[in-house]
Amino acid sequence: MWRSCLRLRGRGHCLLNRPGPQSPARAYAPPTERKRFYQNVSITQGEGGFEINLDHRKLKTPQAKLFTVPSEALAIAVATEWDSQQDTIKFYTMHLTTLCNTSLDNPTQRNKDQLIRAAVKFLDTDTLCYRVEEPETLVELQKNEWDPIIEWAEKRYGMEIGSSTSIMGPNIPAKTREVLISHLASYNMWALQGIEFVVAQLKSMVLTLGLIDLHLTVEQAVLLSRLEEEYQIQKWGNIEWAHDYELQELRARTAAGTLFVHLCSESTTVKHKLLQE
Repeated sequence: MWRSCLRLRGRGHCLLNRPGPQSPARAYAPPTERKRFYQNVSITQGEGGFEINLDHRKLKTPQAKLFTVPSEALAIAVATEWDSQQDTIKFYTMHLTTLCNTSLDNPTQRNKDQLIRAAVKFLDTDTLCYRVEEPETLVELQKNEWDPIIEWAEKRYGMEIGSSTSIMGPNIPAKTREVLISHLASYNMWALQGIEFVVAQLKSMVLTLGLIDLHLTVEQAVLLSRLEEEYQIQKWGNIEWAHDYELQELRARTAAGTLFVHLCSESTTVKHKLLQE
């Protein structure tokens, strides 16, 4: 039996938790830490969107652009990241801020079509599509946990994905790519940056679709993305403190990316702008 089990989707199959450190290739690598230099954090609405104020200073991007976000809800979420910092600003914990900086500065100068095609390409190496032939217990675990997610995605989006034990992975039909390209085209540039970030964390476009579509929770998606690793840990053991740290980090990054996608698509506003009197 698995120890310290968590049940997924109420189907009775259990997994342990283990993420792996993943960094999106195209996101900014923020500085590590800096002494906090501000007291109050607030947001204001400007001509280009919502701005973050650190005392009386306007927040800027790494390329010195005015930090402006498209929705008030996203501005409040980013401001909360800054407001929650203690004596030291830990930039590596501020995933929403980093995603906004990437969206604003676009350091790789990619357009929407390039972002979409880069995201779709992840399907070629999707974790859920690669299966083992042995041992039988892992074969069954992959089948029980991953097959229902693939089946959901195929039905939800009207496409064929499949799985394979070949090192080359399954042959993804051209029609499937067309369906995904069409679906992702409905998102704006900012949301696409968030989607790519989440896919890089989970190493799975299928899990990302389930997460963004609210079919999976962050915890479930993280567990499913680390299924084979958890099996090996259960067999050979692990370093507990490292496991716990990596788990929290992956959950935090995945949650931030998912929230970013939804907030970038948010058109409503909220009343309170000032976070701290």
